[in-house]
Amino acid sequence: MPGLVRMYTCGQTVYNDIHMGNARFYVVFDAVRRYLLHKGYDVRFVQNFTDVDDKIIEKANAEGVSVEEIAERYIRHALEDLKKLAVMPATVAPRATELIPEMIEMIKALIEKGFAYEVSGTVYYSVEKFKNYGLLSGRRLEEMEAGKRIAVEENKQNPMDFVLWKPAKENEPGWASPWGNGRPGWHIECSAMVNKYLGNSIDIHGGAEDLIFPHHENEIAQSEAVTGETFSRYWMHCGFITVDHKKMSKSRGNFTTLREVISLYPAEVIRFYLLSVHYRMPIEFGDVMLKAAQQGFERIKNCFRNLQSRRNKTISVAQDDFLDKHFSAFETAMDNDFNTADAVSAVFELVREINKVLMRDELSDESISKMQAALLKPMRILGFELEKEETTGSEVDDLIEKRQLARKNRDFAEADRIRNELAKMGIIIEDTAEGVRWRKI
Repeated sequence: MPGLVRMYTCGQTVYNDIHMGNARFYVVFDAVRRYLLHKGYDVRFVQNFTDVDDKIIEKANAEGVSVEEIAERYIRHALEDLKKLAVMPATVAPRATELIPEMIEMIKALIEKGFAYEVSGTVYYSVEKFKNYGLLSGRRLEEMEAGKRIAVEENKQNPMDFVLWKPAKENEPGWASPWGNGRPGWHIECSAMVNKYLGNSIDIHGGAEDLIFPHHENEIAQSEAVTGETFSRYWMHCGFITVDHKKMSKSRGNFTTLREVISLYPAEVIRFYLLSVHYRMPIEFGDVMLKAAQQGFERIKNCFRNLQSRRNKTISVAQDDFLDKHFSAFETAMDNDFNTADAVSAVFELVREINKVLMRDELSDESISKMQAALLKPMRILGFELEKEETTGSEVDDLIEKRQLARKNRDFAEADRIRNELAKMGIIIEDTAEGVRWRKI
């Protein structure tokens, strides 16, 4: 369908809360989706939840609760956290357990076509049968076989063959299948989801860098063996978030959950930090980087507030031809492999130019409106809203009005009391020649 982008990204295995590494690919692909929408495309976006997995079962057993309870808890947490990060809900967010019949049908098709085989209730994919295996990751099958160090399962025909279906152990979730009671391997769920919700071939497939091999390599092998069509036209992989230059991961134990970071920094600052580096590059995590992102984001918000405070104050029209130039630079950056780092730089250049104009020129409301729109447009595309703190009639505005009245009546004790009350709310008051400004700390 012309104008339709079919996009799939691998989501979360729900045995813990989202950590910052997970948060990065959620935010990055949300920004990609938003930019495609800006360019006029209709985006059908599918992102899964893996809700049956060895790690989920281990977590459930450790807590003495059901697998379903663990999955429901962390899916709920994920949706809450992603909403705070301004990540738009997926068009479809399937769970692995919802597509068991589709996975079984795909596995049956792979067996019929000679790409898979069953031994004692376990079904394996035969990687030797797929001629392009290793193409995405740039690996040769012969080298992978030679480098395989772990003990080879006795039933495998090749050490690189991977599981499509396995028998359920006692007290584990299981589903009836032609090969007995069991559950799917990890890789098959994404192939089945893409096929059901997006068709045989998609435009963009994304995920974290560590999914290139084996997960995405295996998805290609499964899907193309069944359909005979190119699985995905474009692949996008996010670089790692690092701590002391080592990959952040749950297995390393050096991860920080998004919930923990949101308790320390505004969610919008976290989103800004995650988009401050090109998605393919690693990004170091820590207070230094987050504080730098907070200062940068505050600089953009202050520029918008300064524009807001100049309304109805002046009369002449400033030169604003530079506005289109900066948005063109923003689009050029995003058109170049969704380079949000350069896109943010274009916004900072716009802020610098606006601040120069504010210091130099008297402005009409028309010029103010143009500059505000020029600043809002790229920020909204990236998923930020600068106007939300400027709502009139809010509790903050009411308190500011009362403080102004107290100052007019020379009741400075009351004015100071209100200032302190606002400070407790995280609001800083600034008295300027153009009037009162406020900002969150």
